[in-house]
Amino acid sequence: MKNKNIIHKDDWKTPKSFYDKLNSEFNFDFDPCPYQHDTALWDGLEIEWGMRNFVNPPYSRKLKTAFVKKAIEESKKGKLCVMLLPVSTSTRLFHDFILPNKKELRFIDGRIKFEGINTRGEYVVDKFGMHDSMLVVFDGRT
Repeated sequence: MKNKNIIHKDDWKTPKSFYDKLNSEFNFDFDPCPYQHDTALWDGLEIEWGMRNFVNPPYSRKLKTAFVKKAIEESKKGKLCVMLLPVSTSTRLFHDFILPNKKELRFIDGRIKFEGINTRGEYVVDKFGMHDSMLVVFDGRT
């Protein structure tokens, strides 16, 4: 259970080696959720995405849901959206949105070590996620 008195960050960077492996397969041209991005400059939920998108959204429920719905919307425009998400297969988001719209679903073996600022304000490169991870591919290309 999360300690409600600690500030939990919702911005964690995908490890470069993990991203590079995916990028070699999918050849991404856009990331609507770059690490430590200033949303005052542009908001990934409000702009048009690229044709081949890597999406590691914030994992808070509201933002994660919004980015999944946006990825589905973008894929229906003929785009590829590869999402790195926490595994939560008992949710409405999974059953009502992910399953009916996904082209592919991959469960990641082991937990990913994300990079970012921990609750002590230190930059860490070995922070295991609280959940297992999965890749969800929404692909509207013909």
